[in-house]
Amino acid sequence: MKFASGLAILGLVGFASVANAAEKLTVYSYRQAFLVEPILANFTKETGIDVDVVFSKKGIAERMMREGRLSPADIVLTSDFSRLMELADKELVIPVESDQLKSNIPAKFRSIENDWFALTMRVRNIYSSKAKMGKLDIDYEDLADPKYKGQICTRSGKHPYNVSLVASMIAHHGEAGAKTWLEGFKANLARKPQGNDRAQVKAVKEGLCDIAIGNSYYLGKMLQDPKQVPWAEAVEINFPNQDNRGSHINVSGMALAKYTKNRDNAIKLMEYLSGDVAQKDYAEINFEYPVKADVKPSDLVASWGEFKADELPIFKLAEYHHAAVKLLDEVKFDL
Repeated sequence: MKFASGLAILGLVGFASVANAAEKLTVYSYRQAFLVEPILANFTKETGIDVDVVFSKKGIAERMMREGRLSPADIVLTSDFSRLMELADKELVIPVESDQLKSNIPAKFRSIENDWFALTMRVRNIYSSKAKMGKLDIDYEDLADPKYKGQICTRSGKHPYNVSLVASMIAHHGEAGAKTWLEGFKANLARKPQGNDRAQVKAVKEGLCDIAIGNSYYLGKMLQDPKQVPWAEAVEINFPNQDNRGSHINVSGMALAKYTKNRDNAIKLMEYLSGDVAQKDYAEINFEYPVKADVKPSDLVASWGEFKADELPIFKLAEYHHAAVKLLDEVKFDL
C-alpha cells in the first residue's frame, strides 16, 4: 500500500491510465493517516486491492473541481458532515446502490439520494471543570444562561463541528430562537473563540474557563497522550440534553467520487468500511462511536456511560447549514 500526504500530492494532476487505475484505488482523505492507514492496510490484505491515499486538511473539493474527468479519486473520506454536504452540493460524488451499505448504515446516517454515507458518530459534548463544577446535568440551551457568564471556552463558531451544532439548534428552535441562543452563548464566553477542541479542555485545566465544548473522541485521544493526560483528567465529560431530545451527533463519512475509474472495487471498499472489522477499528483507534448498530464502542468510550442521542436525521442538518453560517455572521460570534 502506498500513502502520500498533503500539498505535494494535491499539486499533482491525476494522469493514470484507466488500465492502471483499475489495479488500485485512490482515496482522497480529510481523515488523518494514523486512523486511515491501518484500516486500508487490512482491506488490501483481505482483498488484494491496493490503495493510494491523498491526505489533506482542506481543499479536496476544489481540487476535484479542477481535475474534472481527469480526477484519479475513487472515494472521498471526510471528518465531518459539512464536507460531505459540500461534495454533494458541488455534484462531485454519485449515488451508490448497495444492499450491504443499507444494511450496515441506518437510514438516518446516509443521504436520501445515497450519495454519502456516515461511518462514525461523535457527540458534541460539554466538558466541565472537575475542581470547580463537577459533573453537570446540562443542555446546550444552558450555554446561553447568564449564570455561566465568562466561564465558557470554544473553538471558532465557523468550524464545521460548531456549524453543525448551530444547525441542530435551528432545527429544534427555529432561526429566531437559535439567534437568541447564540447571542447569549457569545455573551458567556471567557475569551474569543480560538484553537481546536483539545485547546478548550487545556484552557479549563489552566483555569481560563470552567466549561468547554468539544467532540467526545478528543477525550480518548488526550488520555493517550502523556502531555495531555492532565488536561483530560481536569474535566468531566457531560452528555447534554439527556432529559429531553438527546445529545447532538456529528459524523465522519464517505462518498463515491463522480469520475471514479474503478467503481466496483470502490464500492467494495465502501462496504468494507461499513462492516464489522473496520467499524471496530474506528472505535478502538479513534474512540468514535460506530454507526453499525451491533459494533460496540471501545472499553474506554463505554466507560463514559450510555447516553441518549438526538434522533434528528443527519441529512436534516443540511437544510439548516447555510442559515447556521448566516446566524454566526449576524451575531459576530468569533469577534
